[in-house]
Amino acid sequence: MKLREIYQTAVRIGIEADPRGKQGIDEFLARQKKRYDALPDHLKAVADPEEFTNPFSDTRIYVGDPDTEVTTLLGGVDMNTGEVLLADRLREKGVPVDAIYTHHPEGWGLTKLDSVMEVQADIWATLGVPIQAGEKLILERMDEVRRRLMPVNYDQAIDAARLLEVPFLSAHTPTDNLVTDFLTKWFDEKEPATIEDVQKALLEIPEYRIAAQKGAGPYVGKSSGASRAGKVWVDMTGGTEGPKKVIERLADSGVGTVVGMHMSQELRDEADKHSIHVIIAGHMSSDSLGINLFLDELERRGVKTIATSGLIRVHRDEGRKVIGEEPGALPVA
Repeated sequence: MKLREIYQTAVRIGIEADPRGKQGIDEFLARQKKRYDALPDHLKAVADPEEFTNPFSDTRIYVGDPDTEVTTLLGGVDMNTGEVLLADRLREKGVPVDAIYTHHPEGWGLTKLDSVMEVQADIWATLGVPIQAGEKLILERMDEVRRRLMPVNYDQAIDAARLLEVPFLSAHTPTDNLVTDFLTKWFDEKEPATIEDVQKALLEIPEYRIAAQKGAGPYVGKSSGASRAGKVWVDMTGGTEGPKKVIERLADSGVGTVVGMHMSQELRDEADKHSIHVIIAGHMSSDSLGINLFLDELERRGVKTIATSGLIRVHRDEGRKVIGEEPGALPVA
């Protein structure tokens, strides 16, 4: 596959799994265009035209000719300067690394992370939170996240990849959408009645079982296993965690248990205050599930993948049946 095709595949599958649906995506892109049209000329000059067709600002090609042929992809959860050097070292050892894929974004994919958070208001609306209330809450949180990211040294890994001439891209929200879609359907099928049922359902999935064997499995916190779960909501997409104030709205809308990758203590305390159970499925394991679904799609199209940087590599067929667990294996050169 060409580098451009890998990028386009990430955007396509991210849209297909997006909680907003096609109409919601189209409306979001229309709002992006409207915002662009309202900009003064000096800001239009530095705007990103990909925002009109790609709803995921954290999914971009950073380094490399988009027409570069990629036969072997080095991928992981966080691909920083060290992993760029790893790619170069593997090349020296004869492993044909043609490009690097990082789940967590770098560069402008990171500095604009706040823009993908808008989806959270749409997700909350499906649960019963009025859209105008959710939108107000998420806009406040987006501004907070944007200010927090402003001091970050965002181009370190990109600079290293450029100097070593290693093509480099990210796909963040698309794979988070994949894990959200997968787990939502999984819990709909399993119909867990209790907190223990939710935990057991997660442990049936290889990524979570392997993480548990390493001491990083699903964590139920203060909740008793016998407690009834109520409505289970999978909170795995939208850039980063939402605002504290939305917890009360979710409780009023009937959410009984939140299954997330991670959650700050502030939000956990708020959830406890409103009698919502919180199950932390695990960050690396949840990211791995979404990444694996993406990489499997690339492998079906002939791209070999090498897993590193926290990625628990599990292979599935097109029906999402597990066909192999392959921690850290290298392709034959």
